[in-house]
Amino acid sequence: MLRCLGPWRRQLLSCSWSSLCLLKHSLFTMKLQSPEFQSLFTEGLKSLTELFVKENHELRIAGGAVRDLLSGVKPQDVDFATTATPAQMKELFQSVGIRMINNKGEKHGTITARLHEENFEITTLRIDVATDGRHAEVEFTTDWQKDAERRDLTINSMFLGFDGTLFDYFNGYEDLKNKKVRFVGQAKQRIQEDYLRILRYFRFYGKIVDIPGDHDPETLEAITENAKGLAGISGERIWVELKKILTSLPANASLEEFNKVSKNVEGFSPKPMTLLTSLFKVQDDVTKLDLRLKISKEEKNLGLFIVKNRKDLIKATDSSEPLKPYQDFIIDSRDSDATARVCELLKYQGEHGLLKEMQQWSIPPFPVSGHDIRKVGISSGKEIGALLQQLREQWKKSGYQMEKDELLSYIKKTEN
Repeated sequence: MLRCLGPWRRQLLSCSWSSLCLLKHSLFTMKLQSPEFQSLFTEGLKSLTELFVKENHELRIAGGAVRDLLSGVKPQDVDFATTATPAQMKELFQSVGIRMINNKGEKHGTITARLHEENFEITTLRIDVATDGRHAEVEFTTDWQKDAERRDLTINSMFLGFDGTLFDYFNGYEDLKNKKVRFVGQAKQRIQEDYLRILRYFRFYGKIVDIPGDHDPETLEAITENAKGLAGISGERIWVELKKILTSLPANASLEEFNKVSKNVEGFSPKPMTLLTSLFKVQDDVTKLDLRLKISKEEKNLGLFIVKNRKDLIKATDSSEPLKPYQDFIIDSRDSDATARVCELLKYQGEHGLLKEMQQWSIPPFPVSGHDIRKVGISSGKEIGALLQQLREQWKKSGYQMEKDELLSYIKKTEN
């Protein structure tokens, strides 16, 4: 008879009555009604839930958003899980004229719908039928526990109903309250399904656990045995995870420069590369990182810029114009990204006051062109270029205040 009931039901029947009551409590009686949870109910979400209820498809908040809400934090991104298949979701949205975007995730069960100027990413419940440490072949299911079972950590395996009911199949809420980071089921199996989970484990450990080094020995053993599997993970995927690690690392990092910079940028939303450069000594370190992780051109250029300028480009000793060296750099660079990079450098250096000034500063246009110089009788391209540079220097010395006529009259004075 137990065989007919299936493995989950057999497990329940083999539990003690007290364990069964505890499981039932964690699944069905915990209800969240926090302000952070209530703030999610926009017009778009209300319309979305009504559609799924009408068609008898279950829909719940999933994963990291549940973890954040239970921690009293409003999640920046909210993912949803459903019993509806991608085909059923497409049919549902098309029938009421709802636009769907970014169909790249459809083969993995994800549909992104746009309602009331909001995007909602909804994924069908899945089972991993085959994994190779990098990718998974999935099969759709309507079993919420099966979907939770394929997730990495217990704190990321929970679901939340729209009435606030918590669905917690692996005691993720208890782990969250006790500041424990555990893999769902066997750590070795979870890691071998996707080796990137090693980095995810350490990211969440650094974010949640208060005591450094308080790892479960079996978990560390599984990580050590399988760490070489990270070599087969693409650089792009590793870099995505490293960026998340960098932006959540605590300010008491052990390395001196990183420790200093992490304190400098606290509360100022640095880019991941801004933090990472504190671990680099020379620009070649950025180049090597790019070769392994294939970071974006923007990230590479930011890293090269900070490593090169973090000691040389500093505020002026003249207290009346401390921002001037940074402004001059931006004027001279004529790069559309220069201001953004300088702002990251100011975060790195802990110059919070100058950062606010820089964010409010508008780059003044240089008032003289080559055409203006030709009008005063100079036609040589080389000479025009040299004069423009001289005038630019005079303009910078004036605090970008000199106007066209003043600058052109300066040419006449130098000619005389």
